[in-house]
Amino acid sequence: MNTKTVLITGTSSGIGLATAVAAARSGWHVVATMRDTAKAGVLLAAAQEAGVSVEVRTLDVTDPASVSACLAGLDRLDALVNNAGAGHVGTLEQESVEDVRAVMEVNFFGVLHVTKAALPLLRASKGRVVTVSSVGGVVGQPFNEAYCAAKFAVEGFMESLAPVAATVGVAVSVVEPGAVASEFVGNVGGRGTLLEQAGPYAPALHAYIERTRKAFDNAQTPEQAAAAIIEALTVDRPVFRVQTSDAARQFSATKIADLDGSAVLALTGSWIR
Repeated sequence: MNTKTVLITGTSSGIGLATAVAAARSGWHVVATMRDTAKAGVLLAAAQEAGVSVEVRTLDVTDPASVSACLAGLDRLDALVNNAGAGHVGTLEQESVEDVRAVMEVNFFGVLHVTKAALPLLRASKGRVVTVSSVGGVVGQPFNEAYCAAKFAVEGFMESLAPVAATVGVAVSVVEPGAVASEFVGNVGGRGTLLEQAGPYAPALHAYIERTRKAFDNAQTPEQAAAAIIEALTVDRPVFRVQTSDAARQFSATKIADLDGSAVLALTGSWIR
């Protein structure tokens, strides 16, 4: 009866999958959600190997009806981990505003849909909201304009929500991974068509992709990133902002100490020259 329940979005792979297994191993009842439950096999196999079980539910974070249906059957919720999201590489001149809107729908409005629906349950349990952001929510990065915009929005929204939620007993945190070895890495590295269509931006895009491949050579594992999320779920006094590695902390610190923006632009500009 004392087992706490956590709902985690985007658990079919990567950080979400690792967090679901780690949370179950830590004694949580895990509601592991994903848009397509036909992809649950890898998660269920990992849970079985770890000697734990998870409850899999369908959830499309961009569909309010799906969000409502997923949460409708929960009598109790002690924590929400907003993890579902999607990477995106591109630049404004060469993509449509609709492309940017789609990135915002998944990475920003999806977080809002689920958090809004979960808050009544979290108020009742004095629970926690942990949202997986990115160092891209702190430092804008070349060819990640839409993705970083969405993550900046997540960070601003959650930073503003945190003191309000605290008045009703709900703790709000964001977790900022840097490079994590997941499917996102392959998606960034295999952009042959994007390069072919880059036109005047091709040299800069090629330099960015090469730099990104090298950055991911020493990427964290999803399990290492998940450990920071589990700590945010369980620590007695959660802080608002958590980085998942020393590299992420150092990168984020560049922005925090850069009052006029010159240090950040010098750093990120060097990636595409």
